[in-house]
Amino acid sequence: MTNLFMPNEIKEPLIYRIRAGLIMMGSATKAELSQRLGISFPTISKCIAQMEKDGEIRYTGDDDSSGGRRAKRYAYDPEYMLGLAVFIEKDETHYSIFNCIGEIKAQGTEPSVIREDAQLLADLIEGLIEQYPRLRSIAIGVPGAVNNGKIIFIPPYQNFLHYDLKGEFESRFQIPVVVENDMNASVLGYASNFEIENESLVYLYFGQNGPGSGIMINGQVVRGHTFFSGEISFVPQYDTQSFSDALYTEKRESRIVLAGDKQLDAVARLIAAFTAIINPRAVVFCDDEVDDARLTGIADLSATYIPREHLPLLVSSDWRQDYLTGLQQLALHLMITDG
Repeated sequence: MTNLFMPNEIKEPLIYRIRAGLIMMGSATKAELSQRLGISFPTISKCIAQMEKDGEIRYTGDDDSSGGRRAKRYAYDPEYMLGLAVFIEKDETHYSIFNCIGEIKAQGTEPSVIREDAQLLADLIEGLIEQYPRLRSIAIGVPGAVNNGKIIFIPPYQNFLHYDLKGEFESRFQIPVVVENDMNASVLGYASNFEIENESLVYLYFGQNGPGSGIMINGQVVRGHTFFSGEISFVPQYDTQSFSDALYTEKRESRIVLAGDKQLDAVARLIAAFTAIINPRAVVFCDDEVDDARLTGIADLSATYIPREHLPLLVSSDWRQDYLTGLQQLALHLMITDG
């Protein structure tokens, strides 16, 4: 952007705030933005002039006159920037392209890349960038622990272990990238889908790669001191078994199905532990892993370990949709602040 009478390091945070304000408000006059954002009218005017010149916003008409000069109204062009959300699973790689107000432009599913290496994922993203040159942010979800874009724990996919996905892809594509654990993104997406704010939630998924959880406390996703939060497979249960040991009834490659009494008891114990430690409002399950009868059974078993009045709601949700929504939220934030 061209500098209009203010240094870029001062102007850019203002642009971010105006961009977010216009997207949230739908449309606004300069006076409305000035009042809403607490930025002076002359500064708003300079930023609006530059954003209009760049094609980022558009003039939508004049407001009715209240006796003086009619105020011009502006709206953000939702197609000015696009975002990309990608999640990689054992059996698939799913992606979603969306504009800056969250409207889905394209979705697709490709073969899994996680058994191979990051080059296949990079090639997929490169093809999407060529198809959608307005892409301005990328969010990638992985079934493992992530520390600032670097994958630090992802069994059994050792080819991705210690890979700096954020650093490598930002260097290659010159687009801001965020990399997130699958369950952290899922709990964020669930809260966003149901407009839940400042609540504590736990999202459980037993999935294709073993059990994991996303934890939200008072509206904030918890990643932990070493970004290892939510790796519930290690939680010790019974005399010699971890939570993961208790869930598997056959070979480790098979998908977990909550069917046996031992498995349901293991989940009930885990919920009792979460209740005692963080007292969440709800525990969310993937809707293809439980039904109402199982949720009732788990709740009854949990009540044998902890007083029923303190137990969370047990609910199910569309995990893939929540996962993509969470990644989309992360990419939208990047888009608004770095786009």
